[in-house]
This record gives sequence, C-alpha cells and structure tokens, in this order.
Amino acid sequence: MPDDLDLPPAEALVEAQHLLDADRPFHAHEVLEAVWKAAPEAERELWRGLAQVAVGITHLRRGNAQGAEALLSRAADHLIPYENAPPHGIDVTGVVTRARDLASRAPQEGPMTLQLMQA
Repeated sequence: MPDDLDLPPAEALVEAQHLLDADRPFHAHEVLEAVWKAAPEAERELWRGLAQVAVGITHLRRGNAQGAEALLSRAADHLIPYENAPPHGIDVTGVVTRARDLASRAPQEGPMTLQLMQA
C-alpha cells in the first residue's frame, strides 16, 4: 500500500472488502487507516474501529489471541455509536456483531470473514 493512499470512503470500502475477501486483513487495515487519518472528525472513530477490526483479524491469523481479543473488543466499542445512522452503507451492526464473535472465540479456526457493507 502506498504511504500516501487517498481514497474516498466508497472506494476505500470496496478495496478493503476485496482485501479482506482475499485473506489480506493487514492490507485492508492500511486502506481503512488511511481513510481514518483523513476523515472528518465526526467519522474518525468509525474508521478507526474498522481499521482495528482488520488488525484484530491479523492478530488472530498470527496466533496472537490476546491481542486480537483486545483489538476486536475495542473496535466494536468505537463502532457502536454509528449503529443508528451508519454512514456510507457500512453494516455497522454486522461488523460489531462479527468483531465481538471473533473476540469471544479467539483463537479462531476456519474462515475469519467480515462483510463491511450492507447487503
């Protein structure tokens, strides 16, 4: 990922989802982190939470269950305030549910899928 990555939210979500689907959660984290750093103040915690979910999955993949549980739980906490009016078509409730599920079952075997957008 380029250090100066600058994607609008819709494109970043598509790219992050593609990377998550390709089992490249750390790269998805970098895309989401770039948006987090450039986001307006009102959305910063949303993007921070999404980036933390991706990094939490990275920790699960690397066998760091304790780090994964902490990050995934913290990510869910950052996302909850956006559940009532989720911006950009993000499935905030689904992401929170999945993050908490992954955190409670660490270490995880099998697929660690995550769907960012509402169906």
